Amino acid sequence: MFTTRPTLQGTFGMVSSTHWLASQSAMAVLEDDGNAYDAAVAAGFVLHVVEPHLNGPGGEVPIILAPVGGEVTVLCGQGPAPAGATTAHYRSLGLELVPGTGPLAAAVPGAFDAWMVLLRDHGTKSLAEVLRYAIGYAEDGHAPVERIGQTVETVRELFETEWTSSADVYLRDGKAPAPGELFRNPALAATWRRLIAEAEAAGEDRVTQIEAARTVWREGFIAEAMLRQSARPTMDTSGSHHTGTLSAADLSGWSAAYEAPATYDWDGWTLCKAGAWSQGPAFLQQLALLPRDPSELPEYGSAEYVHLLVEGSKLAMADREAWYGDAADVPLAALLSEPYNTARRALIGEKASYELRPGSPEGREPALSGHASAVAAGDAGFDALGVPGAGEPTVAKDGATRGDTCHLDIVDRWGNMIAATPSGGWLQSNPVVPELGFPLGTRLQMAWLDDGLPNSLTPGRRPRTTLTPSLALRDGVPVLAFGTPGGDQQDQWQLHFFLALALRAPVRGGLDLQGAIDAPNWHNDSFPGSFFPRGMRPGSVTVEARVDPGVIEELRRRGHDVTVGDAWSEGRLCAVARDPETGILSAAANPRGMQGYAVGR
Repeated sequence: MFTTRPTLQGTFGMVSSTHWLASQSAMAVLEDDGNAYDAAVAAGFVLHVVEPHLNGPGGEVPIILAPVGGEVTVLCGQGPAPAGATTAHYRSLGLELVPGTGPLAAAVPGAFDAWMVLLRDHGTKSLAEVLRYAIGYAEDGHAPVERIGQTVETVRELFETEWTSSADVYLRDGKAPAPGELFRNPALAATWRRLIAEAEAAGEDRVTQIEAARTVWREGFIAEAMLRQSARPTMDTSGSHHTGTLSAADLSGWSAAYEAPATYDWDGWTLCKAGAWSQGPAFLQQLALLPRDPSELPEYGSAEYVHLLVEGSKLAMADREAWYGDAADVPLAALLSEPYNTARRALIGEKASYELRPGSPEGREPALSGHASAVAAGDAGFDALGVPGAGEPTVAKDGATRGDTCHLDIVDRWGNMIAATPSGGWLQSNPVVPELGFPLGTRLQMAWLDDGLPNSLTPGRRPRTTLTPSLALRDGVPVLAFGTPGGDQQDQWQLHFFLALALRAPVRGGLDLQGAIDAPNWHNDSFPGSFFPRGMRPGSVTVEARVDPGVIEELRRRGHDVTVGDAWSEGRLCAVARDPETGILSAAANPRGMQGYAVGR
């Protein structure tokens, strides 16, 4: 089968990420005798520099890791809503939705602390050793990808008139970052240099320095600057100026934490995801809706196959809307149970559904926000790109996709494995904190302002995130780490990738990672979106132009509202794998967007 690139194979180490500089920086750490976790931290901070429109230190990162000889674990780098972020406060401001930009949308920043906890507990390198790559690119410059400048141009007027601290970084001399020219962020480099100096002053021990850096972030000069920014009246997507709710107690009182993954077994595989504070279990629910025996699936790539997966996705995402969140108990065991999914599977007919149909696990009645109910009833429209710089603009009306997140996967020669999906803190989400060189995040836009829902805006609770890295075991042994940017599309694209691996022939004696990434992909938007302004397109399916015309015709005959996107427009997957019998490592990366890269040897 034709692929754009080979599936890489070796025995020393493999890295795949959404930017080649992050991939190669991680590989440099492996070459310097670091492990997968040292390499991931280095790559994560490089992604803050080279993909600032996709992630930043003020954002968030869920991480799934499988240490050699240990259990698969989730490290949650998603911060909660501040103590002052109550629905009553937002409603008192005349808001019906959390704005898509500005300090009112800022949760407690989670990415930095998660990377530090990972480095402390599982790494071997010092803070200075892992940050030197990011500092180098911020200080000396890097050649920016086209999308950075394009993103800046969409918010140029806002930067020039309102968010002037952002203009200072991204519109120097009135020019947006351009390919072929070095782009620098000296303020960010200075932040990390000062952080390292203060951490090293705390002592020579590696762990002591990491803990000191965490304290500086939460209570020192970085915390003070973030709090000043949160208190500045800022223009947001509501059209008004608002201040945020972030407090010193919020910053000092939160830490990234470990938790057990949500899992589902299918045909000898165990799929591991973050819990229902993410959309990760929607991947597992989609699997649970499939026949337990893969031989009972329709032919791979056929119209019947695509129809089955699209209709299953609609049911899983309807359950996500009704049941997922961190503000109430989630009946996850029931949602993944065989009786529940047998009943749900019976709802999939020959024709496309245009309804939002959450289920009733354990006999409980589903509840939707007023906005989601209105959208589902057709009383609100769909415009994922309606506000410049808002949310995570992953799907345009014409079907074009834009990943507004990053991803990285790494496996080292010892067999340590990690998948991480950094996001948030985008340059278009909040003004740059002038003293620091990066903005706050906007993840609170995913929470509803209706009380009593699993995803209601609730102080101390995490907003439900779309970020969803994956790790898979085969017969109980970790063999595969993968993920993708793409907001609400992430667990649709990942399911299609995984099934392409599981159902098709291997390559070179191993998993055909590149073939599965390159295979034509698709998604649907038949559920309320997670990003402002939170619309939906009932019955929609967006497919790549490479999908067989006969399949497209049959999908339309079945009632699907099909949009044909560009030939290479769906998905931005990364993946690494390890064969436990031979020790052979593999990696592959997405060719779409001409940005992701896998490296290894």
